[in-house]
Amino acid sequence: MDTWVWIIVLIVAIVVVAAVVYMLTMRRRSAQLQKRFGPEYDRAVESTRERNDVEKELRDIADRRDRTVITPLSPDARRQYSAQWQAIQNSFVDQPVSAVAEADDLIVSVMAERGYPVDDFVERTDMVSADHPETVSHYRAANALRRKGTDATTEELREAFVHYRFLFDQMLVDDGDQPEGGGGTSSTHRGDRRHDIR
Repeated sequence: MDTWVWIIVLIVAIVVVAAVVYMLTMRRRSAQLQKRFGPEYDRAVESTRERNDVEKELRDIADRRDRTVITPLSPDARRQYSAQWQAIQNSFVDQPVSAVAEADDLIVSVMAERGYPVDDFVERTDMVSADHPETVSHYRAANALRRKGTDATTEELREAFVHYRFLFDQMLVDDGDQPEGGGGTSSTHRGDRRHDIR
């Protein structure tokens, strides 16, 4: 066989190998994003945007989160925030609108103390989606209901408060830790949130 034929065969082989490596790399990246973002990955992919654009955005969120130093709360801070949450929860019956606003503000305070960026709601939800993809939908739902303000029904405000509770519990403890008892806040069973606010 002529030398030029071998050169063409070699070039084609290199292109094929490069294509296979690229495809496997992209699949591995997609799998990593799916694992990290869970339902957030599915939600984003189901949007009208291209999968490549969605995955690029999620990689950017993951990179920003990985560059952010998040620290655990001290036991004293946990107790203090638990007590504040309980006081806000106790005020819900008489002042549901302000209780929901205070719950949101308290979550932002906890996030700030732990090191999360808090200046922008979208940035906060991005960071939460990278760490707590099962919980971020609660945060969005709570925020949407809170923005209704006095136009929200009592039931909608109760739902918002319950949604905030999911995120508050996640922010209060580190991944893998069990919530501390006491204060009536973190010890509540996760599957029974609707009984917290009547």
